[in-house]
Amino acid sequence: MKIWVDADACPVVIKEILFRAAERTKCSMTLVANQYIQIPRSAYITFIRVGAGADVADNAIVERLCAGDLVITADIPLAAQVVDKGAHGLNPRGELYTVENIRERLGMRDFMDGLRSNGIDTGGPPALNKSDRQTFANKLDQFLTRHLQQG
Repeated sequence: MKIWVDADACPVVIKEILFRAAERTKCSMTLVANQYIQIPRSAYITFIRVGAGADVADNAIVERLCAGDLVITADIPLAAQVVDKGAHGLNPRGELYTVENIRERLGMRDFMDGLRSNGIDTGGPPALNKSDRQTFANKLDQFLTRHLQQG
């Protein structure tokens, strides 16, 4: 199992949690972004810089991931592709994307996107707070404990 990070929009605090988890579990992790992202020196952490453009990083992740891998992303369309490929998705708030919930989330995302395209201000997600960070760290730890023991 490998961890992939949709790193362009991933909060720094979440990346720091991921860096520590990769080192602790010795799990391979790759951050993918269209801008340079500083990563710690590690045998387990790598970075792929892709070209600019919509969905370029997403497509790079989807092309490379394998069933059973974990992708960290808040991007619902990317999460849908991840789930369709038999991989796992986890957002920075610790919510796991599953076969059971991804279509509903994709539908809601498309609905909100439609409202925004019609000029309606839907606001954005609230800022990541301490509780969100703790929830993410706990869910990541639970996921890695369960899936690394199987592999």
